Amino acid sequence: MEFTTTFHGQPETHQTWYKIVTPSDNSNKQETGQPPATGKLPLVVLHGGPGCTHDYLLSLADLARDGRPVIFYDQIGNGNSTHLSERGADFWTVDLFVSELQNLITSLNLAQTGYHILGQSWGGFLAQEFALTQPPGLRAVVLADTASSWQGFLEECNKLRAKLPEDVEAVLRKHEEAGTFTDPEYQQAAEVFYKRHVCRLDPMPPDVARTFQLLDADPTVYYTMNGPSEFHCIGSAVGWTATDRLPGIANPVLIVSGRYDEAGLPLQATLLSGLKTAELTVFGESSHMPHWEERERYMEVVGSWLSGHD
Repeated sequence: MEFTTTFHGQPETHQTWYKIVTPSDNSNKQETGQPPATGKLPLVVLHGGPGCTHDYLLSLADLARDGRPVIFYDQIGNGNSTHLSERGADFWTVDLFVSELQNLITSLNLAQTGYHILGQSWGGFLAQEFALTQPPGLRAVVLADTASSWQGFLEECNKLRAKLPEDVEAVLRKHEEAGTFTDPEYQQAAEVFYKRHVCRLDPMPPDVARTFQLLDADPTVYYTMNGPSEFHCIGSAVGWTATDRLPGIANPVLIVSGRYDEAGLPLQATLLSGLKTAELTVFGESSHMPHWEERERYMEVVGSWLSGHD
């Protein structure tokens, strides 16, 4: 069963959609809108983008099998939550999404019971900002395929882009100079990068494909905050960084990343050295989505680590 909670934005209210996958029934038939008490702390999953949806992370429902409620939500502007395509850069800020997450945590009474968060890609940026507020009840954080600065992420992506075939790079450069980012030729060239460094599975899992379809249908948040592609970031939020503030995160952190990840290993080294209590696991056959590319091992690693911090 699916739920919504009201998020009091300015000047109007918005709806944040969420669902809870329970240990006994992954179709989620409970009706309270609250995670059940199971002896395992709930995990709140923060999706990437910014501007994607929860769908591409649905493999993480596997973590409910050992008794852990898993909570997925769509950030506003995306998926099943309120869309606001008319809003500009002054509205779509990192602080907005921190406030929305705080609102969801409050609505679910998680501060009283305790909980973990897992932030993937941009969701990892959000997870860092949220953890830096030292929220009550937060026990542990998983930072998946992410970085401590947007600029660092962009630089690593462009190192990988430099290794693309010359004809692909020429197409990308031509359209970036012309500003024709929606041209199918540009999209096809970008796909070469994505197949190497975002998801190496062929065919792409249907849940991942659905996220990309929904992103194409309303790219407002992605285009505004990031830009037209993973390696051409010209959006309003690309100056974000938490690198110098990492020691302020008090929670234990698990860092996970793929060997071929667009969020390259130097970014993970920065996180590891900056955080007070952190450990790193690298998935050798994966890129940006080891939760699909090495699904079984991923669930073993993350599930075991979370159990050690319940």
